[in-house]
Amino acid sequence: MSSQAVRPTLLANPEIAREPGAQRAVVEVAVGVLLHHDNGFLMTSRPAGRPYAGYWEFPGGKVEPGESVAQALARELHEEIGITVCAATPWKVEMVDYPHALVRLHFFKVTAWTGELQMKEQQSAQWQCLPVTVSPVLPGTLPVLDWLQSEQARSEH
Repeated sequence: MSSQAVRPTLLANPEIAREPGAQRAVVEVAVGVLLHHDNGFLMTSRPAGRPYAGYWEFPGGKVEPGESVAQALARELHEEIGITVCAATPWKVEMVDYPHALVRLHFFKVTAWTGELQMKEQQSAQWQCLPVTVSPVLPGTLPVLDWLQSEQARSEH
């Protein structure tokens, strides 16, 4: 996965300088959108000590060297929230330019898992429906809420 000719589709906090500058490497991130049968989805808060601590997002994390994005998703969801992914479908990819990192978010719809939710990083979790009631929401999460809204609107027609 190359970082050449990377054009972010979302610029978070444009008033803040980028670290460590314009020539940053892209961080590949696997993200799970856990879907419940009632159009609900799981959101978690970012743990203390991390950029955007307390903001709400979908769980996931960095792809490690030698890992596929799907492997990273399974590992991250097990490490963060204690579940084992049984069914996950690649959904969308979004580039986000945060002040602290340039990230490529690989979103998966997770429709089946085993295990009880455990917040292993002392984060909070809530099942949400649209419109979400948690706040603040991480900038890279906002497009997902729009995508879910569009899909929900199409399914109602």
